Amino acid sequence: MGKTILIVDDSESIREVVSFTLENEGYNVLVGVDGKDALKFLDGQSIDLVITDLHMPVMDGIELIKTVRKTEGYQRIPILFLTTESQVAKKMEAKEAGATGWIIKPFVPSKLLDAISKVLR
Repeated sequence: MGKTILIVDDSESIREVVSFTLENEGYNVLVGVDGKDALKFLDGQSIDLVITDLHMPVMDGIELIKTVRKTEGYQRIPILFLTTESQVAKKMEAKEAGATGWIIKPFVPSKLLDAISKVLR
């Protein structure tokens, strides 16, 4: 059985491209439209990785990470940002919140898959 990855992004087109890329590689994909929506998956089910956007309505990626890190059973799962944001200060804020890595959009599918492979080892 493949690993399960939760994708969180307010852009439908990004969710579709990332889902397509990951499902073609055998990953199981869960999808949230923003941070708050993604929290519904933290109900005990197995999630191996979270890939989240930074800027989203309702709950942004930083708040999502902080919430995931406080949720029993999910404190240690890797979390990657997939975002257009490239400011060093935002990267530091994300790292302090508990982000594992940072990928800039637009992304090359092979680089996304490489990053995923590295954090899922």
